[in-house]
Amino acid sequence: MDDTAKRTLIRAAMKAPYLERNEEHDLAIRWKDHQDQEALHRITTAHMRLVISMAAKFRYFGLSMSDLIQEGHVGLLEAAARFEPDREVRFSTYATWWIRASIQDYILRNWSIVRGGTSSAQKALFFNLRRLRARLAQGSEPLSNVAIYEEISNALGVTVADVAVMDSRLSGYDTSLNAPMGNDDSNNASDRMDFLVADDPLPDEIVTETIDVERRSRWLGSALEVLNERERRIIEERRLQDDGATLESLGEKLGISKERVRQIENRAMEKLRTALVKVNPELSLTAA
Repeated sequence: MDDTAKRTLIRAAMKAPYLERNEEHDLAIRWKDHQDQEALHRITTAHMRLVISMAAKFRYFGLSMSDLIQEGHVGLLEAAARFEPDREVRFSTYATWWIRASIQDYILRNWSIVRGGTSSAQKALFFNLRRLRARLAQGSEPLSNVAIYEEISNALGVTVADVAVMDSRLSGYDTSLNAPMGNDDSNNASDRMDFLVADDPLPDEIVTETIDVERRSRWLGSALEVLNERERRIIEERRLQDDGATLESLGEKLGISKERVRQIENRAMEKLRTALVKVNPELSLTAA
């Protein structure tokens, strides 16, 4: 919607006649029971000034007034679709909630690429933080940020940490990671992305580690074949499990003393070392 269209819409909304209670009730019934498009048009036209008034309250969030009006109109249509004329409630009273909700949802979706305010408490914090902060700042005595955050936290039922995070978000705008650093417009200028530190291993390191793990697994599987059944059981339960069995528990299972288990384990480990070095002589240098 361009500026000319917006001005035309506003003028038309201000000229639209108000609806008397009985007339509004009759139109609402015609729309609800018979889907009378003319009745819907008259109801929504008469309440567009309400949409414009509500949109103006949210103009300080940096979004287009035209878009806010359009989203408010969506809320107005939703209210018309859900309105129950027999409840003896004026349509403007009912529609106000839907108009506000539609505009607020639009702001939350488009104010920042980082989603926020998903819960009702977070939404209340988003839309009331600036107002409450300004009111507290006008007090007789200046308050610190900590005191202001605590007051807002108590008023809205959120944590102080949530208030601090939201205040930080509202005090700045999104910045692209691909934006150049400094004022250098040349092609050699560094992006913010270039200064992000990643603790994860590099792709070639991941591939190397994967290959090494697979190779060691094959070596170990081959080496285990040199062990007898009891030696292999002791090595698997003592060395190859996250929670290795104790010498005492293994001794009870095998019917031998824990000292005997230790002796068999040491002998089996020596057999494994010999078998592994035979498969890959380089391991003897590593062990040395």
